[in-house]
Amino acid sequence: MQEITSLNTDCRQRLRSRGICVIVPTFNNAGTILDVVTRTHAMCHDVIVVNDGCTDSTPQILSAVEGITVVTLPRNSGKGCALKAGFRKAIQMGFAYAITLDADGQHFPEDIPLLLEANIKHPDALIVGERKDLEKQSRSGGSKFANKFANFWFCIQTLHHLRDTQTGYRLYPLRKLHGLCLLTSRYEAELELLVFSAWHGVRIVSTPVRVFYPSKEERVSHFRPAYDFTRIFILNTCLCFLALCYGLPLALLRLIRTIIYTVYSLLFFVAWCLFYLLPVSLYYVLFVKDQERRTMGLHKTLCFLGKLVMLWHGIPGVRRSMADKYGEDYSRPAMVICNHQSSLDLMAMLAQSPRLTILTNDWVYHNPFFGFALRHAEYYPVTEGFDTLLPKLRSLVERGYSIAVYPEGTRSADCEIMRFRKGAFRIARELQLDILPLVEYAPGKCLPKGGKFLRKGLFHVETYERIPYSEYSQHGEDKDIASWFRRYYVKRYDELRDRLDQTL
Repeated sequence: MQEITSLNTDCRQRLRSRGICVIVPTFNNAGTILDVVTRTHAMCHDVIVVNDGCTDSTPQILSAVEGITVVTLPRNSGKGCALKAGFRKAIQMGFAYAITLDADGQHFPEDIPLLLEANIKHPDALIVGERKDLEKQSRSGGSKFANKFANFWFCIQTLHHLRDTQTGYRLYPLRKLHGLCLLTSRYEAELELLVFSAWHGVRIVSTPVRVFYPSKEERVSHFRPAYDFTRIFILNTCLCFLALCYGLPLALLRLIRTIIYTVYSLLFFVAWCLFYLLPVSLYYVLFVKDQERRTMGLHKTLCFLGKLVMLWHGIPGVRRSMADKYGEDYSRPAMVICNHQSSLDLMAMLAQSPRLTILTNDWVYHNPFFGFALRHAEYYPVTEGFDTLLPKLRSLVERGYSIAVYPEGTRSADCEIMRFRKGAFRIARELQLDILPLVEYAPGKCLPKGGKFLRKGLFHVETYERIPYSEYSQHGEDKDIASWFRRYYVKRYDELRDRLDQTL
């Protein structure tokens, strides 16, 4: 019991830190509403119940429940209107996401962590709770037909396949809600929300959840077969028409925009490398004989290129930001470490300071566009090995340069923090350097490993406080220090993700 309580507490804290609330629309569910709301509140601090003009004892039951927010509609307006009222209240209260579940007891509030986990992996997506073993459940023929009917037309209208478009158990990214000026006001509005979200490029991700169907005698249903099927038919007719004149053009525009942004970004980078970085690098290599002046000049040139890409318009469609609340000025040498997600990472590292030397892989070191500058600026490939690198790095440190390494060694395909290799920490220990952590968020979502096209998103770099040699050296050998720093990064990355996902 204590373990379950602890898990629930962790879930509630994580939901709040990510700006997630739960919305429960209800109409005359007096028999189940107390149980549903109580169990939901045990999983989430922030519960909004929308009283859709209930005429039974539901208002009195809700008034006795502490810690929830109740939105009351003056008369029964339908589930679509109730959801819209709940969404508006959630946005007014500052939430970034809203989980919706039904008040009739079909959904298990205990499955909220499943939607939370899916939201962490896909922060910009609309999460659909796909009901498990739906075909084995005791349902009416009308309910089975309605689900298959809706799935078929959703596929036709959006070219996306979902196995359960009728589920009310969902997690909505409130900033990306489309279709709030609903064509319909009742339960089929949930299908409409899915369709409009898909048309606007919102990812739709399914995650399995449990479902409970009570016996026919206990079941409360407001479904009217003839009337509601007619409404569904009319809605799908309208959506099919809109798919041709609205949804398809939007998809084509997104594709064209993606191609233009990618080509522009590539040409921007290549042009600045060919017409700025290469000529300036040649000047320093051919005409500046003083090694220190040449090295610093090349570093300043590379730093300027990084700032061009990160702070100007080098990556269209990607919001870029850099934060440093500790005022790091790189006046003292340090071992700079950073998580690695994307090819874009190098630009963020170059933009930090001209007093920074980056250990790269062979592909970057011999890159035809900027490899020449890196090689003459005393950047080095990690493949040279520890014994060869250490004297060179010691010379750089003595001259006031910091060393930057990606301790994961390769880009993370899923943006999660991978195992840290010990090489960076061995160098830091040998040179007795402070370790300066940089944490990058989401460049791997904008240009993922193996990806060819830029995606809209956020690329943020956060600089944290230096960790002195005297502090981290107490954690043991190099591999122990590497493990400690990985745990440090997982914690910092989760904090950063919870905060920034709310702005997507």
